[in-house]
Amino acid sequence: MISKKMEKALNEQIGLEGYASFLYLSMSAWCDSEGLKGCTQFMRRQSEEEQMHMMKIFDYLSEVGGHPLTPAIKQPPSKFTSVQKLFDEVYAHEQKVTKSIHKLVSLAKAEDDYTTFEFLQWYVMEQREEEDQMRTILDRIKIIGKGPQSLYFIDKEIEGINAEALANEAEGEA
Repeated sequence: MISKKMEKALNEQIGLEGYASFLYLSMSAWCDSEGLKGCTQFMRRQSEEEQMHMMKIFDYLSEVGGHPLTPAIKQPPSKFTSVQKLFDEVYAHEQKVTKSIHKLVSLAKAEDDYTTFEFLQWYVMEQREEEDQMRTILDRIKIIGKGPQSLYFIDKEIEGINAEALANEAEGEA
């Protein structure tokens, strides 16, 4: 049986993951309106991944006798000033999620909740990968620069990163 304190904290994480899913979906719509098909696909995949993260916690809470809550999700922004700023915001959000996961791990340790501690290890590794990917994207955006054709090259770069991630996911399922 999970403690009420851990249940509450995990329900808050469900809300954070749900917000991330909606944020990335909103970002995908903005990218689409800007004609950035690679970025659109990337953000759509990120949105779906965040929803899966949310559902894993939702299902886990049920498995351990907790009561998962369906969170109210705040409206994410829908306008962005540039692709660079969009990915800066994604990176900052992923860092926020990482801090939240680390707090959950600390709580699980403090409560001697080894089941939840073990469950959260997947999220620790996932967040490391997410932050690394966003840093890589931001580095490539900086390298490409701000010239007249930069959006084209940025979009193609993101399209390649998305294709690589999809291939890795497919390989993992095989």
